[in-house]
Amino acid sequence: MQSLAMIDNWPVPTAAAAVVRADGTVLGRHGPAAHRFPLASVTKPLAAYAALVAYEEGAVELDEPAGPEGSTVRHLLAHTSGVAFDEHRVTAPPGTRRLYSNAGFEVLGDHIAKATEIPFPEYVRQAVLEPLGMTDTALDGSPARDGVSTVDDLLRFAAEVQAPRLLDPRTVLEAQTVVHPGLKGVLPGYGHQNPNDWGLGFEIRDHKSPHWTGASSSPATFGHFGQSGTFLWIDPTAGAACVALTDRAFGPWAAEVWPPFTDAVLAELQA
Repeated sequence: MQSLAMIDNWPVPTAAAAVVRADGTVLGRHGPAAHRFPLASVTKPLAAYAALVAYEEGAVELDEPAGPEGSTVRHLLAHTSGVAFDEHRVTAPPGTRRLYSNAGFEVLGDHIAKATEIPFPEYVRQAVLEPLGMTDTALDGSPARDGVSTVDDLLRFAAEVQAPRLLDPRTVLEAQTVVHPGLKGVLPGYGHQNPNDWGLGFEIRDHKSPHWTGASSSPATFGHFGQSGTFLWIDPTAGAACVALTDRAFGPWAAEVWPPFTDAVLAELQA
């Protein structure tokens, strides 16, 4: 895919990108696809997927208490638990606001570790990374932001999410469906959004503006971006997913180059 070569013009030291279909067909790669990059918040979809495996295994229930009083596993996955952004304190009643929370994902990881009696990074490895052959991916630390991976490994994950083998497809459909519709909130780096739609560990594009995906991205697009200059989106309408990893922190440069890149990828997919 010629559009992937646009990353050569990004103001970053190193970048790699690729596009994959649901059947695992890689439509194109560009850059060092085996280079390991810090994921920052692109860690969260991996952690969320492991949480959903724990749910399907019966270790936890989505609506069981977890975190602050009145909060559940579902609240933590959907950033509606009321836990603050980076502090383990409560700033709103559960279910009333979309408060994007790294601390909430750490609470989630601790909850699952206690339920499974397996440290959460090890649970992620056993539940997601090992079955998918993601041998260059590791989560050592916070389930909110401490993952390290490669484009090649994330292609495996993106193919899995599009055509699930580790989870029931109905569970993955629920993960990409808005939890607590209509809630306002801040999308980090992009300001207040009304509504600020989120599924179970995945951000949902809907009609947010501004946004890190493209103007032509379907409202059903879901995924995540990270403050380390990384993103993964899955566009069900386009029938494909795109991964882009860099080693420059997110900033105005990313907000400038990511949307036209996505639009170019989508245009090439439709050609």
